[in-house]
Order: sequence, then C-alpha cells, then structure tokens
Amino acid sequence: MAATAVVAIVLGVAGVAFVLLQRQQLDSTLEDVARQQAADVATAAARDGRGLTLTPGGGDQALIQVIDLDGDVVAASPSVEGEAPVLDLEVAPDEVRVTTTAALPIGEGERFVVVLQGVDTPDGSFHVLAAQSLESVDRATEVVSGLLLLGYPLVLLTVALTSYWLTGKSLAPVEGIRRQVATIESARELSARVPVPRGDDEIARLATTMNVMLARLQANAEAQRQFVGDASHELRSPLATIRVAHEVATLHPEAMDWAMTSREVLAELDRIDLLVADLLLLARADEHGLPLRLDALDVAGLLDAEARRLSRVGGIEVVATTTEAVASIDRHLVERALRNLTENAVRHAYSRVELAVSIDAATVVVDVIDDGPGVPAHDRERIFDRFVRLDESRARDSGGTGLGLPIARRIAVAHRGDLVLLDTPSGAHFRLTLPSAPAADHH
Repeated sequence: MAATAVVAIVLGVAGVAFVLLQRQQLDSTLEDVARQQAADVATAAARDGRGLTLTPGGGDQALIQVIDLDGDVVAASPSVEGEAPVLDLEVAPDEVRVTTTAALPIGEGERFVVVLQGVDTPDGSFHVLAAQSLESVDRATEVVSGLLLLGYPLVLLTVALTSYWLTGKSLAPVEGIRRQVATIESARELSARVPVPRGDDEIARLATTMNVMLARLQANAEAQRQFVGDASHELRSPLATIRVAHEVATLHPEAMDWAMTSREVLAELDRIDLLVADLLLLARADEHGLPLRLDALDVAGLLDAEARRLSRVGGIEVVATTTEAVASIDRHLVERALRNLTENAVRHAYSRVELAVSIDAATVVVDVIDDGPGVPAHDRERIFDRFVRLDESRARDSGGTGLGLPIARRIAVAHRGDLVLLDTPSGAHFRLTLPSAPAADHH
C-alpha cells in the first residue's frame, strides 16, 4: 500500500506536469507559426500596399487579415473573406502584439492565438492580423489526458500487485522462520532450527541469528536441567543420610551412639546449608549479577588470615608468601573466593599448600598451589562448571559441592579479574587476578 501510494503521488504529479508542458509547447509552436505568417504578410504588404494578394493556405482554421487605419480590410484569407476586422486592436508600425481569444467568427468558440503586427506600406500604415486555431492543442491535450487517466489505474494496479508479490516472495522465508519457531512449545524442542535461505541478505542473517539464539537457549536449557538435577542429587544425599540416622534411631534406640549420630546429622545439615547458600549466590548472580561494595583492601591480609585458619585445622602444611597488595574489592565476596580456593587446595593436597600474593602492573595476583594429583589437561576448564568433580567419591566424602570453583571464578569476573588453572607438571596451580586500587585509595 505504501509503495502504491508513493507511485500514485509521483505519477499524478508527473502526469499533470507532462500535460501542462505538452500544452505549453504546442501553444508555443502555433504562436511561432502565427508570428511567421504575420511577418511574411507584413513583408508582402510593405512591398505591394493595397495590391497585396494573400496566397490561400493554412486550412479552414487559419485566419489572416490586413487592415488599414480606417478599419477597412485590405486583404483576408478565405476563411474570413468579406468579414469585418475580427479584433479591434491597434499597433504601431513594426510593433507586434500576441493574444489568445475564443471570440473569432470562425471555429465555433475555439481558442485562437492571434498575432497583430504593424507595418508601413506605400499606401499608409496597415495592421496585419494572423491567427492560428488551438483546436489541435486541445485535442492533443484531451488525448494525452485520456490515455493518462486510462493508464494511471492500470499502472497503480500493476505496481500494487507486483509489490505485493515481490514482498510476499521476499518475506516467505520470514514466514517459514515464524512457523518453525511457532512449533517450539517446550525446552525439549529447542533442538529445532529455522531454515536459512540462500544468499547473504538481511533475512538470511536473521535466520542465522535465530539459529544461534536457539542454540544458546538449548544450551541454557540443558545447563538448567543439569543444574536442577545435580542440585537435587546433592540435596538428596545429605537428606537421605539424616533420614537413615533417624530411622535407625527409631528402630534401635538402645544401640544408637547419640553423640556420633548428632555429629553426623549436624555435618549433613552444614553441608545442606553450604549448598543452599552457594545455589542462592549463583542464582542471584545469574539473574542480576553480583552487586559489589568496593573498598581498597590489602589482599595479603585476607590471605594471611586464611592461611592461619587452615594451619589450625592441621594435617596439611600451609606456606604463605605475601606482600602488600591493595585491590579495589568487595571484602566478603573475595574472602569467599579465597576460602573456596584454599579449601579446594587442602582437600586435594597430599601434604603441602602454598599461598602467595604479588603485584603485576595494575593487577593483584593470588596464587594457590597444592601438591595433589593435579588436573588433567582436558579437564582444566571443565572444573569451573557447576557440580563438576573429578574424584567423585573423594569430593563427596570431604564435603565438596562442586560449586566452589565456579563461584570463585564468578566473583573474580565480577571484579573485572579472572581465575584460571595454570599448566603445571604436578599438583594444581590456581591463579586469581584482581584489579589493584589507585594509589590515592590506599589505606
């Protein structure tokens, strides 16, 4: 409709302009003819005076009169022979006047262009009047206008149908995309892909983008299902332990070691509490990101405190090498990331854990190294996925939830830093990087 409306306006303006221009050109052409006739007759009159004889021609609608100053017609063309002067106008010798009138005695009201030219002759001053009928102009204008009026709606109809067909053909792939997407009613159908038309136009790129989006949605849905399944499994295990302890206590109260049972139940409840806290943190991070309350703090102090805590636990040698390194961080989140890293190191170390803090350009670097079995090369990125454990039984027995490393990396990224596992010949070497605070913020 828009294309047709634009074409209608353009064609309408162009058609009117064409008709007016054609009429003007034809009028100008006939005026030139009348001027030429008047000039030729004036030349003859200047030579012959009253003895002037007009040569027949110009058709029934051509009119020539030679009039003296007394108003008598000296000579006239056959169409007005014997008629009085057709116009009561006077001109000086060699003056030329042009007018248009429909009041001539021939042509039944037709329009004429009239040229009046003054001339001096041997018999005095004469007026030469030459007129040309504009009937041919009017007829030509009527024909052109009729053709335009006839062709105008046909052109508009052709434009409308062509535009509709071409638009429909161009948008057919979009309809295919819409139909395909409309069939996706659940997350299990996200493996479907929309058809990608040939070429590299906007619609092909739209289809490619839709497929990329569907792939992302499918990956997110699968990750969500995996996450829910893993979380359910993690919660089910301690709950089952608590349930078994209470069922045994109910059936055989006389054989129960209540102190041991209480310690087991409390340990499982601590595990549930830790898991729920981790899940809530990740859920908030996924939904809104991690809100940060930044302060300029010495990361070395935080790591020293963590080293002292681990030393009191015993069983593993903890060596800390720190230097003052002030970073712009959220204290509670970074403390949590450090605890996750150090507890992971202690959990997998054979006998020794090394902690270090250093400054590298505008970055605070925290290294956590253990002498444990290390991580295979193909798993060094996978361990940052949620609920991933490389030693399933060992991690479960020691209280790990498989969320510590993902949370630590999420905290590092929220601070515009990173957490990576470096390539080492033995053990595991985690490196946490954080942006250092400007010197003016140090305190």
